[in-house]
Amino acid sequence: MTLHQRFDEQRIKKGPHDVGPVDADAADFVRRAEIGDGWLHPRSSNYTFVVELSAEGKHGFGVYKPAQGEAPLWDFPTGTLYRRECASYELARLLGWNLVPPTVVREGEVGVGSLQLFVATNESPDFFRLRESHRDALFHMAVFDLIANNADRKGGHCMAGLEGGLWGVDNGLTFHVQHKLRTVIWDFAGEPLPPGLLADLRLLADRLCANESAAVAELIDVRELEALRQRVSGLLKDPHMPHARSRYDLPWPRL
Repeated sequence: MTLHQRFDEQRIKKGPHDVGPVDADAADFVRRAEIGDGWLHPRSSNYTFVVELSAEGKHGFGVYKPAQGEAPLWDFPTGTLYRRECASYELARLLGWNLVPPTVVREGEVGVGSLQLFVATNESPDFFRLRESHRDALFHMAVFDLIANNADRKGGHCMAGLEGGLWGVDNGLTFHVQHKLRTVIWDFAGEPLPPGLLADLRLLADRLCANESAAVAELIDVRELEALRQRVSGLLKDPHMPHARSRYDLPWPRL
């Protein structure tokens, strides 16, 4: 395995992308695939590599974020962002929402980190281009970010997959015990949650109090898990999307 500094965007875009994020074997593919060569992503604040993946004749790419490449932050414990990436995927699974590409803990060339299936797309990721055509999916993403306490939902973290679906990536700044919500998705402020979303949240609340939450509980600490439960409970008691509290609730840069 070789990690290159020069990002080969055309090679990655061309593929192959034999496994899509909604495929039944997608998560297993990311867990078992051999990790090949990779390229350092030029627009990431932490070390982020797009790497080749292959298993049983299938080929694709993954996004590898090693713990060693995480820049220290004053408010998030160092070396935990990769675990939060994986916990975000597990939370989406508990909800039954295809919003976060399959993401697992893997050992790579630079040590342990998260490995997420790369989502092929025709266009550059941009929430502001998707807000009209994917309104329902973005409502789901706004609710997801609210309960995950996402502190960094920029416009470029939302993408429409080549095979369909809307996907949210860069989910490392999540699950803090204090209010940290910082997002570009404020289109639904003040709106009531639709019945279908409420039903999913009620089911999630039950699962978070049962053994079904073990996959999330293994990736975040006890206080963060309890804070997650409280955010879900609070939203069920007052099922309306919040308004931004101040300009600090908007990320910079927005893309």
